[in-house]
Amino acid sequence: MFNILTPLALEAGELALSHFGSLGNSAVSAKGPLDLVTIADREVEALITARLRAAFPEDGILGEEEGLTPGTSGRIWVVDPIDGTFNFVRGGRQWAVSIGLWQDGEPVLGIIHAPALNLTLTGGTGDAPLLNRTPLPPLTRYSPDRAAVGVGLGRAIPAPKRIEMLRYLSEDAGIMFRCCNASTISLIEVALGEVDGHVGYGESAWDVMAAWPILTALGAISTLDWASTPLTEKLRYVIGKPGLVDACRPLITKHQASPT
Repeated sequence: MFNILTPLALEAGELALSHFGSLGNSAVSAKGPLDLVTIADREVEALITARLRAAFPEDGILGEEEGLTPGTSGRIWVVDPIDGTFNFVRGGRQWAVSIGLWQDGEPVLGIIHAPALNLTLTGGTGDAPLLNRTPLPPLTRYSPDRAAVGVGLGRAIPAPKRIEMLRYLSEDAGIMFRCCNASTISLIEVALGEVDGHVGYGESAWDVMAAWPILTALGAISTLDWASTPLTEKLRYVIGKPGLVDACRPLITKHQASPT
């Protein structure tokens, strides 16, 4: 399957790069506060959608910009044409094309291509995790004395809850955190061992679908039950090394006890 997906992701990345650093104000619009969409997002998603429909005509497609096109196979491709659009617009390099496959209630494979960083991450069920075609080793043991985690701060979660999450990580759990404003890049950092995991507050399925099965194949665990999670739901979860997930689990159990 990656004989189709890899050339597609590379082509989509080249199309995004053709817009990178040259967007005029008329090419950028706001979906909400600090939530931007560009002509590049729309063109890249259109390209990916057309290629996937041609290659897998019975599959559904869920894109960030165009929503869900149902299929008949039970499989759904989940696409984020440019994750990290805010970074993209500001000229930052932390953004990526993300294509993941959801099947039988779970993520099964994915590809993330970050052209400005020259990184391509692939893998999933039955496909060994690769970074730029080189096999990745399993995640290492969790060391609490040097713990670090990436965070995703979606505006779907009220600001006091996001602030409390950061306070818990810093004070209660004693974990360093960083936010690069692109879930795909943060999840690549988990795969590379630069952080021990990722805490997502208010992210969407297209932000994480591609990376999820790759991290699972590397030994990550999570708090999220995909089988009972609608693909349209805003997500609150922890994924990463088992020790990191255990240390951060109260952030999720508190949410389950009190959804607000």
